[in-house]
Amino acid sequence: MKSLLIVYHSRTGGTRQMADAAADAARALQEVIVRLQRAADTRPEDVLAADGYLFATPENLASMAGVMKEFFDRCYYPVLERIEGRPYAAMICAGSDGRGALHQLERIVTGWRLKAIAPGLIVCTHAQTPERILAPKQIDAADLARCAELGAGLAAGLAAGVY
Repeated sequence: MKSLLIVYHSRTGGTRQMADAAADAARALQEVIVRLQRAADTRPEDVLAADGYLFATPENLASMAGVMKEFFDRCYYPVLERIEGRPYAAMICAGSDGRGALHQLERIVTGWRLKAIAPGLIVCTHAQTPERILAPKQIDAADLARCAELGAGLAAGLAAGVY
């Protein structure tokens, strides 16, 4: 059975809700093993054991969250040239834009030679003040449905051998 590794970081809950929606939809297929893991807890052996990936991170100051970057720093070289061609997708929880974090993530996985199965999904929370940026987030149902669709699609493609 194929496996999907969903690696995420969330400080205010938005990215966690997105990752949960994707994981729940992927698990509903019951054809793929889905592992949802915090970036801080994910090791190179977890990356090597998976057949596909979904990376979910908030955007902080126009970059991916530091904890997510640290995951890539820690895992990059131990898996380099060992996971080429595997599928991935990315989700960004942003206050306004999200493109900086997505670009940074895409550059990293390009080095791993992963294959994007969909354009990066950016969910905008419109948090623009310090109070709203630091406040717990509530992702709306339409955006969670987009996250679920991405998770289900990635899992279905893995199960069918499309990627």
